[in-house]
Amino acid sequence: MPHRELSDAGNKKTLPGTLVRSEGEAAGKDDLVNSVYDALGTTFDFFLTAYSRNSLDGEGGPLRATVHYGEKYANVFWEDGRLVLGDGDGEIIQLRPRDLLDVIAASVISQILNPQLMYVGQSGALSESICDVFASLVKQHSLGQSADQADWLLGAGMLAPGLEAKALRSLAAPGTAYNDPRMGKDPQRAHMGDYMETLQDNGGVHINSGIPNRAFHLAATAIGGNAWEKAGQIWYDAATGGKLSAQATFADFAKLTATIAEDLYGTGKELDAVNNAWKTVGVR
Repeated sequence: MPHRELSDAGNKKTLPGTLVRSEGEAAGKDDLVNSVYDALGTTFDFFLTAYSRNSLDGEGGPLRATVHYGEKYANVFWEDGRLVLGDGDGEIIQLRPRDLLDVIAASVISQILNPQLMYVGQSGALSESICDVFASLVKQHSLGQSADQADWLLGAGMLAPGLEAKALRSLAAPGTAYNDPRMGKDPQRAHMGDYMETLQDNGGVHINSGIPNRAFHLAATAIGGNAWEKAGQIWYDAATGGKLSAQATFADFAKLTATIAEDLYGTGKELDAVNNAWKTVGVR
């Protein structure tokens, strides 16, 4: 059972804010509080059901969050073991409580699966990708969707109405999530041939993460069935098994996922799916 604690910052930038809902208490009138509470529970249930992981620390530790942080604050972050959400700027980012599961799940996952990776360059992009992959799996699991039924989109619930945008990211087709004058064009890369070398964005962690994202989508859809089962297990073991160096490259992660696929499932379609996925995105 999860242990959730929700606080309200009252649009100030003081943490933790006022405690407004604890584990087991009935829903109140604040839709954002209720949605974050539910999303934390859904994420907890996913990891417990799919991978026998009990909360962030694996030992049933608490899940704490603060909502209504700052005025028109358009971001989600972690501080001192706490998920913190603003309300959005109302122009591009506008949090729609009922559609925030994947965003909240990605933030939680960042604390579970990838703390050992340096947040720069390819290792940082892997860190971002792992969050995206498992946020998508939480969403798919909650909806009961197989790999071929899922939309593979993330962050639709953070976008204000009227934007030329499907979501913040597409795992199936990186670079196609949005194209709007106010947002620009989705810069994510889908192939190593287009890998961006840059000093911005910690070496392009949000841009180049599209490459391993697409690799997972390709592997999961080739294997078929529920993506959180075989493909997800391979990625989960790779992310949590302690064999990734802090400066792991895409090629390092590709090799590790192939090794795990063979260890778990032999030399059949699972291994072929993983190898072909990385080959398709230009990672060898």
